[in-house]
Amino acid sequence: MLSGKGFQKVFNVSGGIKAWQAEIAIGPQDLGLDLFTGKEDPLEVLKIAYSLEQGLRDFYIDMEKQAKKPKVKELFARLSEIEVKHQMSIYIAYNDANTDDVSKDEFEEMVETKALEGGLSTKEYLELFGSDLDSEIEVISLAMSIEAQALDLYGRLSLTITNKQSRDIVNKIASEEKAHLASLGKLLDTL
Repeated sequence: MLSGKGFQKVFNVSGGIKAWQAEIAIGPQDLGLDLFTGKEDPLEVLKIAYSLEQGLRDFYIDMEKQAKKPKVKELFARLSEIEVKHQMSIYIAYNDANTDDVSKDEFEEMVETKALEGGLSTKEYLELFGSDLDSEIEVISLAMSIEAQALDLYGRLSLTITNKQSRDIVNKIASEEKAHLASLGKLLDTL
């Protein structure tokens, strides 16, 4: 079935999934879903998504301060700016979906930062991935892991969210996360 859908690298593992010995997804299947009830209207989804982006941006800013190597500091600053751009697109989508325009300051007052993208805290990501934050490759790999976790979260959320408009917004955000992953992959190729 996968080959028929255009997937190029498909493997049939003898013994099924239990015989798989390579990398696997980690964490419980509902990881991060506790940030959502599944009944959010589009505006609520956008506020939560914005807060997750803010959490990741704060993480990158904090890591920039802690980094010792100038190139790694610069990389964290660059990653933080990417999150600012994503936040701006979420803010614009909020005003597009809202009947009244809300200033960015007003919007940010409505948003409560609870976690990073993907649903884990800063400490949990660092413990989970144990990255060497002085290595550019490890920093990009960590960022890719976080974006992949976010993509996975939005994919799982789209299966549980009941409001069709909210689901459409979740799928659009998931597409943006996929684009972030592709950009990070290209950046990794330059190192």
